[in-house]
Amino acid sequence: MKIRRIAILATAAMVGISTVGISQAHAEVPRIEVRDGATQPAFSRANAIVESVYVAAGMDSDGDGEQDRIALDIIRPAETASGLRVPTVMQASPYYDLTGLGAAGHAAGDDTRIPRPMGFDRWYDDYFVPRGYAVVEVEMQGTSRSTGCPTTGGPEDTRSVQAAIDWLNGRAPGYRADGSEVHADWSTGKVGMAGVSYNGTLPNAAAAAGVDGLTTIVPIAAISSWYDYTRDQGIGYRGDWGYRYPEWLGRYVISQEQRPICRDVLAELGNNAADGTYGYTPFYDVRNYRDSADKVKASVFVVHGQEDWNVKPNHFSRWWAKLAEQDVPRKLWLHREAHVDPISVRPEEWQRQIGAWMDYWLQGIDNGIMDEPMVDLQRPDGHWENYRDWPAPEAQDSALWLERYNRLLPTRPGSERIRRFTDDLDQSEDMMIAEPDRERPHRLAFTTRPLQRDLRISGTPSLQVEMAANQTGTPLTALLVDYGPNQPLIPQDKTPEELFASSCTPRDVADRTGCAKPSTMLRNDNPYSVVTRGSIDTRNREGLTEEQPLQPGLQYEVNWETHPKDYVFPAGHRIGVVLVANDESYIAPDAAGATVLVTLGASKLTLPVVGGPPALARTLGSAG
Repeated sequence: MKIRRIAILATAAMVGISTVGISQAHAEVPRIEVRDGATQPAFSRANAIVESVYVAAGMDSDGDGEQDRIALDIIRPAETASGLRVPTVMQASPYYDLTGLGAAGHAAGDDTRIPRPMGFDRWYDDYFVPRGYAVVEVEMQGTSRSTGCPTTGGPEDTRSVQAAIDWLNGRAPGYRADGSEVHADWSTGKVGMAGVSYNGTLPNAAAAAGVDGLTTIVPIAAISSWYDYTRDQGIGYRGDWGYRYPEWLGRYVISQEQRPICRDVLAELGNNAADGTYGYTPFYDVRNYRDSADKVKASVFVVHGQEDWNVKPNHFSRWWAKLAEQDVPRKLWLHREAHVDPISVRPEEWQRQIGAWMDYWLQGIDNGIMDEPMVDLQRPDGHWENYRDWPAPEAQDSALWLERYNRLLPTRPGSERIRRFTDDLDQSEDMMIAEPDRERPHRLAFTTRPLQRDLRISGTPSLQVEMAANQTGTPLTALLVDYGPNQPLIPQDKTPEELFASSCTPRDVADRTGCAKPSTMLRNDNPYSVVTRGSIDTRNREGLTEEQPLQPGLQYEVNWETHPKDYVFPAGHRIGVVLVANDESYIAPDAAGATVLVTLGASKLTLPVVGGPPALARTLGSAG
């Protein structure tokens, strides 16, 4: 890791010579200003050059016989017309001229759209352009002014981004609206991509394709596998995720002009969604960026919310693990909130860190950002902690066995017993969790004794359950619960309209308004809180590509994961796990309504405990 970092820095520093280290013979060429290891706002935002360029993408995704044309909006310092060469901060998006149709609008056939003002009105351009960067907004194929068809995470997305980066590196032609050719002779060729949600997913896709010139990415609340965005281990998530979702999203973002041309392409997205089985198909395989982590040449600054139940936490954790395997230079922000922009979480520090990150990787300034702790982690009470890696290197898998008297024990019980529950589609999550010491027919609940000291988990909990059912298939859902008083507030996801159509000027950042407005938090008055959850379709117990029905009455071992978590269970609280079949607030309901038999003494919850089994034993005390 250290050797690779030094080599990359040397390359960046050589590029920096052309902009920072100007010889006396070329003193008339404008240059960036660096003070205390940071670029300074030395250039005028008001006088910046603003232009639009259209780049041929080398594909024909709408089948009209012509190459798709990808629209770019560019803002750069005026001094780039006088010899200053600058790197680019890029945000690619399907959302630039609209927030699209909501689900209700699609159902009603309503074509009413909510416009988003065009032009540079986010804080990025006001921050980066005066510091010697270009900011480039890329309109994805089939959206806004770009031709082609949206394909919801497909290779065409990657090709759209690559076309823009190729133009910035002189490898692809670009044209003005009048057809005249234009070159990015002001560009150093170095590109850093950043964005939230779909806008953060596109950097993942481009990095996984190994696009030359893409030097760093900042994926925020970003998808790393489109299968995992719509499915949890063989079963669909609730709501629109479970029904032709790729088509739904394509229709959400497509421009009015492209809609008639792309009718068949959009329908095919829905046909390929595999909603009947929720299986992992070739359609999803090409939309799994993690499997191409070995092609990543860019550094990666990952940002995610632990309570993001839109782009769920397994997206960052599985991507992060693959990047670690490839020794990719990386950094992580893991905050307490939901599907939000970090500018609303910690605005001043976010600007400092993303600015230093871009300065280091794009300008070649050795500012110490890579010597800071790799991980910034926010706890539920709002305070931040720093760590050298994630998950905690000290975390080890530690078992808690499901015992006949509704207890979780750190040692395997000496005897086994069968307990059963019957699915109930009307059972709310609160009903599942409440009063864990009471027997209820539609769930099984197990808890530890009160903890004698705080216990931290860091990583991905998992379940191993010996089960049988009276149906050929049933979902199994596990809820990891913290039973104890004074639990934190519950953050709320932001909608696409709130993320992308809200005002996001420097004044908003300073005043904590618009995009920087703190998230809505709901008070949790219950004496418990859900730490994490996860579901599996038992027909997919052997894998996601092919179903294997259960034989009613036979016993099977089913293993599955919950979503990852870094969490501290306070002393005096109890750790709990609740087993149910359907959880309609989380997954698409399976109407089979199975009765499930679980073998206690042979089933367990595994937690990634910091300090491992010895720490778990000390926390629970000698009595378990």
